[in-house]
Amino acid sequence: MRIWVLHNRVSPQAGPDERDVLDQVTAVAAALRAQGHAVTVADADGDLVDLRGRLRAHRPDLVFNLVESLDGEGRLIHVIPGLLDTLGIPHTGCPAEALLLTSHKLLAKGLLRRAGLPTPDWLATGPVATGLARGSVRGVPEQWIIKSVWEDASLGLDDAAVMEGAPPRIRRALEARAGQPGAPWFAEAYVEGREFNLSLLEGPQAAEVLPPAEMLFVDYPDGKPCIVGHAAKWQADSFEYRHTQRTFDLSPRDAPLLARLTRLARDCWTLFGLRGWARVDLRVDLGGRPWILEVNANPCLSPDAGFAAALARARIPYAEALARLVAAAGPPVAKAV
Repeated sequence: MRIWVLHNRVSPQAGPDERDVLDQVTAVAAALRAQGHAVTVADADGDLVDLRGRLRAHRPDLVFNLVESLDGEGRLIHVIPGLLDTLGIPHTGCPAEALLLTSHKLLAKGLLRRAGLPTPDWLATGPVATGLARGSVRGVPEQWIIKSVWEDASLGLDDAAVMEGAPPRIRRALEARAGQPGAPWFAEAYVEGREFNLSLLEGPQAAEVLPPAEMLFVDYPDGKPCIVGHAAKWQADSFEYRHTQRTFDLSPRDAPLLARLTRLARDCWTLFGLRGWARVDLRVDLGGRPWILEVNANPCLSPDAGFAAALARARIPYAEALARLVAAAGPPVAKAV
């Protein structure tokens, strides 16, 4: 099969969070070539006319879509699948609709709540404080965490993003961030407790939920927020990077909780019409109640990332997982939202 591995164009000045896609490209292209596919690596930016011309000229049998943003804008992540669909070119990963609904965190949270799935309260200001974002606060949380509505890779997430205060103070903090990289912003009720992520992989009949991973915040001092922020993911010399650890070795006492988390991950897969691979991030509060934080419809496929670690724990070879993604590629699927 003639496969294009398509990724977002990365500038020489890009940081490690943007350059990470190149590691994914290297691993994916090598695995596909080893399976006998004719692989071409290509990149994309905001010039869709140019990309459309290249796709029409070469007509790949399939595009392995690793595009995470266009011209540095994560909010455009759904554009490439939409273009591929209009050209009739099958592609791996989620349909455009699923990427749009999950990458806009307020839309995602609104749909989760409408479906009766647990997600923390939230506040928003400005144009994003409309529709599903309105009337989202049921109580007055003691702490909030400020997040980007669109961008991923924990952009803007640091200790200062966790705040205490009543909604008026939090709204002022959101307004103060207007125009900063990552805008628009919203505030989510901060859930004190444990953090888990569950990866999902396309299976022959239904999505397979891979072994749950818990993020451990080792030797964090009192008062320091236990969050997987930007430093924990990308700054190798930081305290957060060295002291945030992933584990799959969970206690048998957690079995009922893990079963609940697995059901919630499957519910997210169905709700958003996901396809190929995905990850659901959750927190479990001090009372043992799980809360869905985010649904990541295109988690990192680098060999050293969490998805590959979950594959290894499930004893699924990396190459086999990619073969499943290729087999699952196609046009959009119907959503149950």
